[in-house]
Formats: sequence, C-alpha cells, structure tokens
Amino acid sequence: MSVYIIAQLMFTRRELYDRYQARFTDVFKKFRGKLLVADADPVVLEGEWPRDKVVIMEFPDDAAAKEFQSSPEYQEISVDRKAGADAIVLVVRGL
Repeated sequence: MSVYIIAQLMFTRRELYDRYQARFTDVFKKFRGKLLVADADPVVLEGEWPRDKVVIMEFPDDAAAKEFQSSPEYQEISVDRKAGADAIVLVVRGL
C-alpha cells in the first residue's frame, strides 16, 4: 500500500532552506519515492494556513518511506531544512 509524506513548511531562514532544496533531488532520486507536489504558493480554500509551502512525496510502502527519511544522505541535508523552515511532517497511508 502506498504511503505519502506530507510536509507543510513555514520558512524561517530561506537561504538555508534553499541550500537544502538544491541538494534534495540528488538525494531523493536514490530512493523509491515519487515527488507529487512541491507548491510554494498553495491556494487556501478554507480556514487559516500560516505556512509557505506544501510537499507531498509518494512511496510504495512504509518501509521505503522510512528508508528515505532515516538515510544518512537525507539526514545530512535535512539539517538545513530544519534550520531553514518550521515544518509539520506527516506520513499517511493511501487507500
């Protein structure tokens, strides 16, 4: 069953997030994921959403998502993401 990692980001130090983003694709392509959404200008239809960007990644299963998230390569670049953006990150299961 597919799983999705959904990140909602609010930039705090854009230059650090941009450095993370510049390295992200090279790391991500080593794993079995698919980048579905990376929208820095989402439209809010209802409610308040004090964030700047939404990212949605699809993985074939929970193990693949965990492999990406815990990999040394991702952990190395995620330092800049954590320093450059406040994030809410979820793993959700597909139907």
